[in-house]
Amino acid sequence: MEFLAALMKVIDLICQALRNVEMLPAALVTSGVVEAAAALALAIFEPPRGIFQHHGKAPLYLYYGILVTTVIFGLVEASVGFWVSRDLNGRGAVGKTVMFISILPIVFVAGLGGFVILK
Repeated sequence: MEFLAALMKVIDLICQALRNVEMLPAALVTSGVVEAAAALALAIFEPPRGIFQHHGKAPLYLYYGILVTTVIFGLVEASVGFWVSRDLNGRGAVGKTVMFISILPIVFVAGLGGFVILK
């Protein structure tokens, strides 16, 4: 399957999960794992580029700090997906909140070029 088609399926799953609580655990687990994998691959295989180069150590630490935080958040998001699946009605609001918050790390990874690696 082509990468763009797979990414569109994940985005469609997230959109459906925000409307239907029964799809929320699958969306949390899937998006968390994809987010963590993209950030980890970016940290391992791609050196910092752009503003993160040639400006001292602070931007370099910021670059890797963003990626490590995104990996941790992705794994926590996947764990929340398993936690929410045990009680959809009682924990659905927490799952939706984590899903909304997960947009920011996805934007960071996409902005840094993380999804280019997964091609």
